[in-house]
Amino acid sequence: MRIVLIGQAAFGEKVLEAILAKSEVVVGVFCPPDAPGKPNALRQLAECRGLPVYQPKRMRAPETLALYKTLRPELNVMAFVSEIVPACILNYPPCGTIQYHPSLLPRHRGGSAINWAIINGETRTGLTIFWPDAGIDTGPILLQKEVVIDPDDTTGSLYFDKLSPLGVQAMVEAIEMIKAGAAPHIPQDESLATCEPLCTEARTVIEWRQPIARIYDLVRGANPQPGAVTSWRGRRFKIFDCRRVNLACSAPPGEVCTVCDEGFEVAAPDGGLVVKRIQLEGKAKMKAREFVALSGLKVGDCLGT
Repeated sequence: MRIVLIGQAAFGEKVLEAILAKSEVVVGVFCPPDAPGKPNALRQLAECRGLPVYQPKRMRAPETLALYKTLRPELNVMAFVSEIVPACILNYPPCGTIQYHPSLLPRHRGGSAINWAIINGETRTGLTIFWPDAGIDTGPILLQKEVVIDPDDTTGSLYFDKLSPLGVQAMVEAIEMIKAGAAPHIPQDESLATCEPLCTEARTVIEWRQPIARIYDLVRGANPQPGAVTSWRGRRFKIFDCRRVNLACSAPPGEVCTVCDEGFEVAAPDGGLVVKRIQLEGKAKMKAREFVALSGLKVGDCLGT
């Protein structure tokens, strides 16, 4: 089967590697132009294997379509695609196009599916291989895999330890099903659909008066990107690694009640958070205890507004 892979980053690289290990015929790889100073793992692997690599600025450009058609693909495999791919490419191969999405569609459509599953306090999620159409993650389902969200999972651990490796395997499985003529097109149940916005800093501001479970889920869901936002003495900073604790003190929400080896503890109405790693605006991430030593943060100081 003549496959065109469209993707980027480590996930695109791992999917390409897995497809080639199955001796599939990859006739071309499309990925975004290289970012300055950053290695392009997908491009590097493709070139190492002698595959033609194309890096158009826009997948929707007429010249991109003309080039794509010369490859005579039978199947498109989309492995982490952030740009909208036009229908004329999606529908061109006789076997269609398959795409990976890190949720159990129709739940959590959109570009921040993993973040919102954790922020919402969910305990299970998964991945979907589906047939994309003109909508946002709305096409028929080919297969799904479910995973557990552990109590201390972050967006980073959930993706890198579970959803990414399982997604690579699912892509290979989906291709095998297509080759065998056994790949279903299961319509999504629109009554179960959810679609959240991108998880940005504006949506990850900590409200210290909320229950500690919601605060902890927000920090986990915003780690490693975009970070959970708070402030101290008018200076905004982001919280990343943390630990949920039961506090014996009766400090008001947002107050620093202990400075410890790990960093510092902040009170919430029904518990507290041990902050272990933070990031000041324009600075690299640092251990919270280093921030305490440099800034003079002390017990009794208040975070947030």
